[in-house]
Amino acid sequence: MNKNLRRAILGSLLTCCLPVVAQEKGNWHPVSSTAQSITGDIALSDQKITINFSSFTIARIRSLEKAEISAAFDADSNAAGSGSLYRLNIPAAKKFLRHNSLCGAEDTQWMITYVSGRDLKVAFFAGQKTPPLTVDAMQNSTDLCGTFWYEK
Repeated sequence: MNKNLRRAILGSLLTCCLPVVAQEKGNWHPVSSTAQSITGDIALSDQKITINFSSFTIARIRSLEKAEISAAFDADSNAAGSGSLYRLNIPAAKKFLRHNSLCGAEDTQWMITYVSGRDLKVAFFAGQKTPPLTVDAMQNSTDLCGTFWYEK
């Protein structure tokens, strides 16, 4: 096998195997009315989320299963895209646009993301326990603070 063919194969393998989280990185502009009225633009990096010029440390816990993405964001379980679960701590006292907070009087403890193409959907949760990401749990969740939609 010649060098150029080996390089092309290696390059293809590396490209397809990059972490899915790379798609979430970058600056995102609000699309949904909740994103426009509460967060405005956001930025995601490996270790932080920036909302309205305030940065908060995040820790990626794991990738989401297709069924979890579908339950959380009412997405087609066969649709392309990927999602992640993050741990974070945004105090309830932190106000963003128009003096809004993410979770009312509770600290924001969890974030899930779903990236498909140039769209990003984010859901924030309160509570110490990992949010259960099933259809029933999402419909009855008292810890879901809100779902936000962004684009690049």
